[in-house]
Amino acid sequence: MQFNHVPKGSKNSKAIAALRNAKIGTSYEAFPWERKMTDLLPVPNASRFLSLLLLPLAADESQTRYLSLEDTLARADAWLRSSQRSGVPIVVMNVQTEALLTKISGDTALSTVNMGSLGDLADVATMSLYGFEDYHGVDIGVVRAVRLWYGPAAGELALEIKLQPGDTRLGFAISRTEEKGFIYVSSVADESTPGVASTRSGLLELYRRARRASKLLVVARVGRDKVLPWAVSTAGDVRCADTVSISQRLTLHRHALRPVTLSFLVWDRELTAAALLESAAAARPQAVVAAQAIVLPMQPASIEEESSDEITFDGDGLEIVLSKDSDDCSFRFQNIDLPSSWL
Repeated sequence: MQFNHVPKGSKNSKAIAALRNAKIGTSYEAFPWERKMTDLLPVPNASRFLSLLLLPLAADESQTRYLSLEDTLARADAWLRSSQRSGVPIVVMNVQTEALLTKISGDTALSTVNMGSLGDLADVATMSLYGFEDYHGVDIGVVRAVRLWYGPAAGELALEIKLQPGDTRLGFAISRTEEKGFIYVSSVADESTPGVASTRSGLLELYRRARRASKLLVVARVGRDKVLPWAVSTAGDVRCADTVSISQRLTLHRHALRPVTLSFLVWDRELTAAALLESAAAARPQAVVAAQAIVLPMQPASIEEESSDEITFDGDGLEIVLSKDSDDCSFRFQNIDLPSSWL
């Protein structure tokens, strides 16, 4: 019998070579998206991630020159801090730059990137607008916007307001914070007010808890629709939800006797849940609450003077009083007596 002697070193080198060439394979596996999005999310098929896209501020009326990236970042920081100081319960999650393509001329670009030179990249580090040069001159520009990702301090809370045939009003008023575009509940009818739906839903106790915590009761969604600010133009204006259209939709819910679900930004998940449980126990279990499980760190905030953007409902008619400094009837309103402002 003959044995072939294989050197030990030869086996080891083959194993090392095989290890070096080994690849971990990948495959696609099914995931139950629809069920997970329906069962796990506070608002079905809607994420908890919120963001504000800030375009660079135009440096002239022609909007061909823009301020630097640092200016856009500073405005994002100022917006966040201003919102927190006014009582909006949000925290920052992330900040990123976002490239938007546009067609420009060679004179417009503050800097031009030569695709063959990496050294040019350092020149555009703080630019809000730069161009790429081809054989015919600069014709493709990149506008660098800033996307600020933020979220509620302690998640979202969904509250269902049920309507009954005898309800004459929903029993609360909404307003918008100055400059920042958040919609919040500015007043709620108390227990002595007859014929209002809010007294049965737990909204009054939730509103009182927010006031005691120096926080605004900010509306994040009406049904599944977000009503939060989402963009800032090159003129510096914040694009946000229209308070008139929100009020009209809520009024339609009341007329149709269809329940409406409002989602709020939560400042303290445990205290908020406790407030609604107390209210539900006092008025029988008619409040439907779905609190979000995630808990994020909360930053301290102090309340400032509230906005005067408020809508008046007298019965079924909408009274709108134009601001003295604006012709935009859907965005600026003056203060009125609280009982008459309830939807």
